[in-house]
Amino acid sequence: MKAKQFIISLLKRIKNNAIATNIIIVGVISIVVKVFGFYKEVVIAGEFGLSEMLDTFFIALLVPGFINSVFLSAFKSVFIPNYITEEKTNKNIGAFQSASFAITIITSVVFMVIAYLFTDVFLELFFFGHTSSYYDLIIVQFYYLLPCILLWGLTSLVSGLLNIYGEFTYSSLYPIITSIVMIICVVFYKKELGTSVLAIGMLIGSILQLFFLVLISLRKRILKLEKPDFKSPNAILMFKQVPAKVSSGFLTGLIPVTDQYFAAQLIVGSIAALNYGMKIPAFFTTIFIIALGNVLLPYFSKLTIDDPKKSFKTLFLLNKWIFIVLMIIMIIVSIFSTEIVALLFERNSFTANDTAIVSKIQIIYLVGVPFIICGNLFVKFLTSINKNAFMAYVSLGSMLLNIILDFILMNWIGLIGIALCTTIIQVLKIFVFYKYTNKQKQLLTS
Repeated sequence: MKAKQFIISLLKRIKNNAIATNIIIVGVISIVVKVFGFYKEVVIAGEFGLSEMLDTFFIALLVPGFINSVFLSAFKSVFIPNYITEEKTNKNIGAFQSASFAITIITSVVFMVIAYLFTDVFLELFFFGHTSSYYDLIIVQFYYLLPCILLWGLTSLVSGLLNIYGEFTYSSLYPIITSIVMIICVVFYKKELGTSVLAIGMLIGSILQLFFLVLISLRKRILKLEKPDFKSPNAILMFKQVPAKVSSGFLTGLIPVTDQYFAAQLIVGSIAALNYGMKIPAFFTTIFIIALGNVLLPYFSKLTIDDPKKSFKTLFLLNKWIFIVLMIIMIIVSIFSTEIVALLFERNSFTANDTAIVSKIQIIYLVGVPFIICGNLFVKFLTSINKNAFMAYVSLGSMLLNIILDFILMNWIGLIGIALCTTIIQVLKIFVFYKYTNKQKQLLTS
């Protein structure tokens, strides 16, 4: 009886707490999105296994994906807190929106040109020693993925606007579109699309995602474009924060690139093995990062203006309980790692030997999940108070340490060492973030 009353009381508290309700809504939607994403991976695994086809797709995706994480996602993080400040002060949000869209489009196009010119050199430097057909597969898929840079940039900005205005359902649901499109392409149009089936599916999905979010924003009357004002105090502050945030994203983005570079020195299929080993850990990290990050970045951006002391208290309390719960979950999942990989991926070209390799990699990544998610909470909070320069320094140190540890551990224990390196970096980063955030608390609340 007491247990029933406790549950009822807990549900009422959650219902009356808008932040908790939004986090749960986004979390549930993220699970649905990830289920479709996992099914997409299952379909792809069954069709291609740990093959050259998948390796070349992941390599073709490296530069566009890297640019997306370096600038486009980074700009969204800087855009949200400064947009909220603009809304609370000058209230010239139409001009602020236009300036943000203009910068996103210009920068995306510049990065597309750089990616186009740099790719051949990139392949020669980092993925040398393969056949001409291997490089041809990469280039063909890359050309289809290149326009995604602009599409992802605009999508990121529109989804940020939806988050600001509390439309978390739509901003969390849209990635399901690409998963559905890629499944359709692989299942029904594999022969027609040939070796570019995955890249074409991703391009079509990216176009439909942007169209969906723009349509929702217009219906909700969130888009209010006016003549851009690049001289607004908050716009200037945002632009000043961009280099530090981009640098942080750039250096952080180098870590998976470095991992794949070292993995490429090993046997064919090593890159694919790393990617499959990340799938289950990424399931947890993506759900929590989206659910917490999408809701809490706007929340912290508003709260740090209104009540700084409460914002720090909320941050530390959240991190404490999230870490404890996640660590328990990760231990349980690790125990059944082999069975999970076999259930999800072991069919057709994906063999029992592939399962054994991926399972070991997966366990190592699972250990790092609580540190990644709690570290991301610190990142969101520090972004909300425009402390991006510090995060750039942390990212630089992480990247350099990652290169050193990748080299040492790969030569010592092979592919497992590359995965272990990533987890070690995440553990170290959270301690650095905690110490710095605690220092900011003393400065801002004293």
